[in-house]
Amino acid sequence: MKDRMQKIVPFLWFADQAEAAAKFYVSIFRKSKVMRVARYGEADSRASGRPKGSVMTVEFELAGQRFLALNGGPQFKFTEAVSFVVNCRTQAEVDRYWKKLSAGGKEIQCGWLKDKYGVPWQIVPVILGDLLADRDAAKRERVMEAMLQMVKLDIAGLKRAAAGRGPGKGRG
Repeated sequence: MKDRMQKIVPFLWFADQAEAAAKFYVSIFRKSKVMRVARYGEADSRASGRPKGSVMTVEFELAGQRFLALNGGPQFKFTEAVSFVVNCRTQAEVDRYWKKLSAGGKEIQCGWLKDKYGVPWQIVPVILGDLLADRDAAKRERVMEAMLQMVKLDIAGLKRAAAGRGPGKGRG
């Protein structure tokens, strides 16, 4: 890609679903596209054991962030040790990304989910960072307690907790 180079590109190893995953993600995020698909040839097919002509890598962009996905076989799995954070300004945005990314996957806790391909995501309202960095230690503690009770994060519940008006158990 000669138009612009992104210095650091997340590289995602899939067993054999790189193209389907890229198309799924592109359908969710604005300003996103599949940019290039490379297929296994004779030499790399022999070396990898992957079928000749099958998809090897998919370059795609999500909201301006480039990614590279590989169909490398089942040797490696995704874990929560690395996840993608989706920053959201409104509850509607939290709800939209949560619904789409968790479909067929697994809802976890505290805004975390795994999508149907096993990739971990955190769907986070931007106000959470402000609330957890507040000077008032009691407020920070109430917000943390509320967040720990939530699956999908609920902005109104976090604000209620910050104000000291209830546990803010949230949604999900």
